[in-house]
Amino acid sequence: MTTRRRTTGGDAGENPVGRGFAYRLYQRRIRRGLAGLELPHHVAMIVDGNRRWAKQRMLETAAHGHRAGAAKIREFLTWCDELGIKVVTLYLLSADNLTNRHDAELEALVDIISELAHDLSRTGDWRVQHVGAVDGLPGSLVDALHDAESRTADHTGLHVNLAVGYGGRREIADAMRSIVRAHGEGGGTIDDLAEVLTPELIADHLYTGGQPDPDLVIRTSGEQRLSDFMLWQSAHSEFYFVEAFYPDLREVDFLRAVRDFANRHRRYGS
Repeated sequence: MTTRRRTTGGDAGENPVGRGFAYRLYQRRIRRGLAGLELPHHVAMIVDGNRRWAKQRMLETAAHGHRAGAAKIREFLTWCDELGIKVVTLYLLSADNLTNRHDAELEALVDIISELAHDLSRTGDWRVQHVGAVDGLPGSLVDALHDAESRTADHTGLHVNLAVGYGGRREIADAMRSIVRAHGEGGGTIDDLAEVLTPELIADHLYTGGQPDPDLVIRTSGEQRLSDFMLWQSAHSEFYFVEAFYPDLREVDFLRAVRDFANRHRRYGS
């Protein structure tokens, strides 16, 4: 596992100001530099800093930050799609959030995520999938996530995982329960299970079963921790931390993260 922390300032001599002509030139230069490099197939994003973004601007509620973050998600996914990334996982609501956030904030966040799932399921050929547990989620949110999955089940474009009600340790426990249940229903014994239990079998029973593990995990807001996100899948991921709050994330920040990934040597323990 390799990590890298990046402020929004950039490298020496690479500090574009604003979004004018010079910024666009700089952005194009990074894009050109990515040509021919090995880019991530699966990018996972820990969406962080929405509440602090709203507080910094002295906005009335955290919901303003969450709505700004949802708007940025649509933009972020477009950047990924244009770059040819195939899978994106977005950490939107953890299992811990369901018990540690105030009711008013959670109610607003549920509505925002429901609207986001609805909108993403109507964007091009993108496929939307919920990853996480449904118990503890309001019925309206479960319905919205299910509808988005059903509507896009046959889509072959960008695969978008919405991690909602998600916890990495819970995911591993659920995978083990699923394996034990299936093994028992097939007439197997505990001794038999011990013989066939492999990392590959566990991976197949995760919420993301059948998908490639994330190559690159990005977290915004300057925090440098996983917060119970994709604990199993990120064993060999590269990590990149951005100082900006998520609503302030720029395309150039994302391109720098991808460039940094492309320039790393992934050893997989060798």
